Amino acid sequence: MSIKKQTTSRTEPKLGHAVTETASPKRRVKRRVMLVDDHPMTREGLAAIINRQTDLEVCCEASSPAEAMSVLSKSKPDLMLTDMTMPGRGGIEFLKDVHAMRPELPLLVLSMHDEVLHAERALRAGARGYLMKDAGAAKVLEVIRLVLSGQSYVSPQMSARILDAVAGRRPRGSTSPIEKLSDREFEIFQLIGQGRSTREIAKQLNLSPKTVDAHRGHLKQKLELKDATSLVRHAVRWVETEVTAPGLPASK
Repeated sequence: MSIKKQTTSRTEPKLGHAVTETASPKRRVKRRVMLVDDHPMTREGLAAIINRQTDLEVCCEASSPAEAMSVLSKSKPDLMLTDMTMPGRGGIEFLKDVHAMRPELPLLVLSMHDEVLHAERALRAGARGYLMKDAGAAKVLEVIRLVLSGQSYVSPQMSARILDAVAGRRPRGSTSPIEKLSDREFEIFQLIGQGRSTREIAKQLNLSPKTVDAHRGHLKQKLELKDATSLVRHAVRWVETEVTAPGLPASK
């Protein structure tokens, strides 16, 4: 009996043909978030929360509007998460500056300030969302993802208020005189309440003292205040009673 020797055939790859290998799973690309807040502890806390996520990461930070504009010119975040009140050109004007520079960049405001007076202004200035600082980590992450997906966000209460205003159904007597101020007047009103002089306000906002004085005059008329002392007293009282989120330092 003859025993045939079995040989194992092996197909060698032919020249000119690529050898197929098992594809390794692709690494998930993280969306890049820029943090802008003048409190280091706030930024550190937010960064720790965001960097623990599999789909998000903090790519850059800034502690002031001026620094934010400089950083933004050199980096490409997918979203900016920013406070409203910071040293220098803060608030609504800062949002307008960022929106003009990078109109495609989603802006999400995370603020201690009552959304009733600030959210609608922020949205008009280019923000895609407004969230109070007492919302909690889970809500912050939820809204970041929502805004990154192309949607806008305000609280359900604020959303109903905005829709009522658009439809002309805002209850009579519910509108504060402060809501009637222009964005610039509102900004100057806040700075007056923080104890800033006309010269200091002019320097911070890059305006002439004469222009600031003109805005002071408009503020007195719109708020029905008789003199400069009444305006200062009213502004200081308003700033002091602004809602502050519990557990977080006030921006001012």
